[in-house]
Amino acid sequence: MTAPVLMVLGTASSVGKSVLVTALCRIARQDGIRVAPFKAQNMSNNADVTADGREIGRAQSEQAAAAGLAPRWEMNPVLLKPQGDRTSQVVVEGRPAGLLRSSDFVTRKRDLWPHVERGLETLRAEYELVVAEGAGSPAETNLRAGDIVNMRVARHAAAPVLIVGDIDRGGVFAHLYGTLALLEPEDRTLVRGFVINRFRGDPSLLAPAIEDLEARTGVPVLGVIPWLDGLDVAQEDAVVLERPEGAPAAVDAAVDIAVIRLPRIANFDDFDPLAAEPGVRLRYVARPEDLGRPQLIVLPGTKATIADLDLLRRSGLADAVVARHAEGIPVLGICGGFQMLGERIADPLGVEASAGSEVAGLGLLPVATTFAADKTTRRVEGRVASRRGAWAGAVDAPVTGYEIHMGETRATAPHVEPLLDLEGRPDGAVSADGSVAGCYLHGLFHNDALRHVLLAALGRAETPFVSFDRERGYDRLAQHVRSHLDMERVWALVWPERAPHEVAARG
Repeated sequence: MTAPVLMVLGTASSVGKSVLVTALCRIARQDGIRVAPFKAQNMSNNADVTADGREIGRAQSEQAAAAGLAPRWEMNPVLLKPQGDRTSQVVVEGRPAGLLRSSDFVTRKRDLWPHVERGLETLRAEYELVVAEGAGSPAETNLRAGDIVNMRVARHAAAPVLIVGDIDRGGVFAHLYGTLALLEPEDRTLVRGFVINRFRGDPSLLAPAIEDLEARTGVPVLGVIPWLDGLDVAQEDAVVLERPEGAPAAVDAAVDIAVIRLPRIANFDDFDPLAAEPGVRLRYVARPEDLGRPQLIVLPGTKATIADLDLLRRSGLADAVVARHAEGIPVLGICGGFQMLGERIADPLGVEASAGSEVAGLGLLPVATTFAADKTTRRVEGRVASRRGAWAGAVDAPVTGYEIHMGETRATAPHVEPLLDLEGRPDGAVSADGSVAGCYLHGLFHNDALRHVLLAALGRAETPFVSFDRERGYDRLAQHVRSHLDMERVWALVWPERAPHEVAARG
């Protein structure tokens, strides 16, 4: 039997679609429903790796975890990873499939529909419910001809649609009304509910506007979801780093960690466990004057190492990082950040820059990187191998995570100590004095033992450490949404033939 699909669309990007789908997946699981998430096409540099080495959007991996599932490519058949202002790498069914330029956006995307259909129908055959997420807004009329992620999915699956609006941004009623009005008539009939997200205040104050919206559209508002502080769920878009909720509150924390805000930052949820630790201030820095004197500087992953390194130099941040290191502040690089810390980066095949190009790195680690045509994507486990600097106390601590990179990095000097041992293979490098380190492992700080030892070495000794557990975050989010979204009416949209108690009794 083919499973029904519940579609979650938004009035714009970053209105909370991904988080709401995560909540719905956990709620469905709690209600005994075998559920899977789905997003036909994602545009994000936050990616995860499946067990068989395929890439999908990090948000869909998070939604899968909330549903109690391992991530798989069918949950995100098409992933676009921006690497320039008008160019994205295309990942299809979890494998790199060339580049997509903005000028080819509509025509090329239409060719990707068979992969979308294959992924969705596979999930519908294996599960009882698929919760599908849209992208951006379905009301972008200039993109309608090439749509493979919003109303085309809803029409294909005859899915009831919820439209989410972010009231914290203002104008939510106009956004909801305008989004519906700009849809084609056949698409408007699929919209079965509105959800108002991120509300701060007394919901009773919204009653007149809700009544007016419902009268004008004939579509009910199924919930007003209040703002939730300390949301412990990985975010999809880097725009969250610019919003107030991404800012640290503990300005007097014992440990101040500065993550360099690269223009094409990737997998920034690597640092969520650090932000969750009491006594730690995690901040993203885009200007040299904001760097200050933290206890640790981190260069994160990026989709475009060479381009971001150039911008780092032109902004003055590269010089600032090197100067702070000379003053004794330790530096860590992950993935693209690790590549930047080396002596040079070569691109003989033109993977990122012109073929045959070579640029100088920051020169803080005795390594060099050469880009290759094949992308490394794998889940790995291993241990901390270094006995130098702040890492010494964590030697032999277990680590798990994943790799996504296009280059190979090798030592340029003898006896360079690796930071990690991953299944018998050395990964990363540590400087002779232990003050600079780098590796390819995403999820490094999700390993509690390593994180706690490092923070203690950096000066956080008084406040008890915490265990980073996404499961608690999923349950908290689900309870929050369940309390403010009319789940009986939502399930009735999916299974109109069932009484509410029949759905609830499935658990």
